Amino acid sequence: MKSELVTPSHLARKAVVYIRQSTPHQVVSNQESLRLQYALRQRARELGWREAAIDVIDADLGLSGASIAQRNGFKELVGRVGLSEVGLILSIDVTRLARNCTDWYPLLDICGLRGCLIADRDGVYDPGTPNGRLLLGLKGSISELELHTIRSRLTAGLLAKAERGELAVMLPIGLMRDPSGVVVKDPDMAVQGRLGLVFQLFLQLRSVAKVMRALNERDLELPRRDRYGDLCWTRATLAAVAAILKNPAYAGAFVYGRTRFRPPKREGALPQKAPRPMEEWRIVVKDRYPAYIDWPIYEKIRSVIRDNRAEYMRIKTRGAPRNGELLLHGIAWCARCGHKMYVRYKGGGEYVCNHLRTQEGQPTCQHIRAAHIDAAVGDAFLTALAPAELDALSRSRRVQQQTNNALRSSAERELERKRYTAALAERQFNRADPDNRLVASELERRWEAALNDVRAAEEALARQTPPKAITQVAISKELNDKVISLTGRLPQIWGDETISDAHRKALLRCLIEKVVLDRGERDLALARIVWRGGAVTELEVKMSVNSVTRLTRGTEMRERLLTLARDGVPDDKIATILTREGHRSPRCADKVLPITVGRLRRAAAIKVTAQRSRWEHDDSYLSPPELARRLEIPVNWLYVQIRTKRLLIDRQPSGAYLFPNTPSVLHAIGDLRNHVIAQLDLRICQPNKEGHLELHARQMHDAVADLRPLETTIAAKALVDQNEARAVP
Repeated sequence: MKSELVTPSHLARKAVVYIRQSTPHQVVSNQESLRLQYALRQRARELGWREAAIDVIDADLGLSGASIAQRNGFKELVGRVGLSEVGLILSIDVTRLARNCTDWYPLLDICGLRGCLIADRDGVYDPGTPNGRLLLGLKGSISELELHTIRSRLTAGLLAKAERGELAVMLPIGLMRDPSGVVVKDPDMAVQGRLGLVFQLFLQLRSVAKVMRALNERDLELPRRDRYGDLCWTRATLAAVAAILKNPAYAGAFVYGRTRFRPPKREGALPQKAPRPMEEWRIVVKDRYPAYIDWPIYEKIRSVIRDNRAEYMRIKTRGAPRNGELLLHGIAWCARCGHKMYVRYKGGGEYVCNHLRTQEGQPTCQHIRAAHIDAAVGDAFLTALAPAELDALSRSRRVQQQTNNALRSSAERELERKRYTAALAERQFNRADPDNRLVASELERRWEAALNDVRAAEEALARQTPPKAITQVAISKELNDKVISLTGRLPQIWGDETISDAHRKALLRCLIEKVVLDRGERDLALARIVWRGGAVTELEVKMSVNSVTRLTRGTEMRERLLTLARDGVPDDKIATILTREGHRSPRCADKVLPITVGRLRRAAAIKVTAQRSRWEHDDSYLSPPELARRLEIPVNWLYVQIRTKRLLIDRQPSGAYLFPNTPSVLHAIGDLRNHVIAQLDLRICQPNKEGHLELHARQMHDAVADLRPLETTIAAKALVDQNEARAVP
């Protein structure tokens, strides 16, 4: 029967049959309702539409009408109505369209604006007329109330059934229901044995990661459920082992409310589930299922897992400074995979990135010896504490603060302007005649666009403010003076053995947020220091390697070394030349060792052409043989005079005796040889204004010796007075 509301303009457009069932279970079981909805095509033909002008939208089967999220069919319907392609919407009931007034009334508005009719099994309605909108509005309100009523009734029944432990929930692998609904163990003994092995290994190894590695090393797969709920065997992972160990169903307990929904991170996304702590589980009914382990053992397993997990790895903080000689414990990060690096003291301290190994059983990402890294970072830290660096840091923070304030002021002004535009659009919409839908809809669109602009401006302003306020470091004059006085002594304090490792790490973290490490391919490691406040420092750290071929310039150094060796240059001279040219030994970061030169020279079968003297010295000094040749005296006479203490001279660290090559020294030794003086002391000789040495004969030496105690006392008192004067503010 054709309705009086249907006009030729409506018949010129499409008739759309919208079909929806709330859950996939209803789609499968409630076939009669589905047939009635598809039969609405006949209703459209009775209203005057041709078969070719009737479309069916059934993309929302199995989806709830509580929200338009994930309902692509409803969004398509609204879009087609807005484009004036639809003249009639047919549904078995308006509850199929929307059970939320927030979604229902915008559909009525756009249908009234575009002249689209809405029909259900009770009649045909025109949303553009007051009566039609009133009836449809009442139906929508009743539908929304019905949704809450049904939900509360179902929730109450679900909780009552859960408190008795009779709620049918998804069982983990290893448990199943027989035809009568009783939960029993899986009859597959392989599944039972593998699950029992997992619990046994954990009680022995006390680590989820060790259990995972033990299973993978022996190619033992875990039973899991695939996407269809069927049994499948997969490689053991950390998450799979943890899921088995943490599931209370294996302890025979029925638990409801182990998870909660977190709000979606973005608009339109579905809420995400998050686990609740064990003490916050809503319903726990023990001894409901056949158990693989008893409840006390399950509680012990949960306690061990909780204790094994480091807190700073869970919440991504640096953790408290701990004892141990490695400085970067808790603040070292891997530059390759982005995960936190651990410390390992076995075989020497090193930083190890084994996140992928512990989580997925893959090889270790990288490991770096800590000695050179800690030394480089420590030097950078001590350098950063210089007064000039602190002054630059203070200036940079002031400039950054000024820039942030300017950006925030600009964002606030922009937000104020957009809020005024939105308020103006609201006032214009409120003054419009409601019956003039063309004008009202345009004003509503402008108001909505203005509100969207305001929301975007508020989000931009929120992004201008950091999520966590950074404490500003105000360097006062007193603090600056203290830092200046401390700067000279800080390296000694840093290297003092009485300072604990925890104190060094605490000092380091005052300025350093984290250090990102990359071992590199050869002898260079890259360390990126992220300072508190956001500044970044890049360091290239020279690492120890096993051979010259592992050095970045190893081939160049070897060729240069062999060339010098063939020219007859001694090993120590070659080492000095190579060090000056920027080369280094494999296990020495700043110079080339003569032993390295000798090893490479002997490997190339190059012999030494000239013997080197045991003691090297500058031309301004003379060795005993050189002095004896110069004065034409026996060299043994010099050694006898030194042994009998008639010639007093300090011995060099190398063990050699070196005499200043000056005329006064040569003349004095000649006087000692000719018995003009009884004793010559070259230990306290100082040059005078003429460049000659003040020589001390035996008599002068005795006189000075008498005055030395008094001189020492006066010098000590002067030093004490000077320190006291410095201490006075």
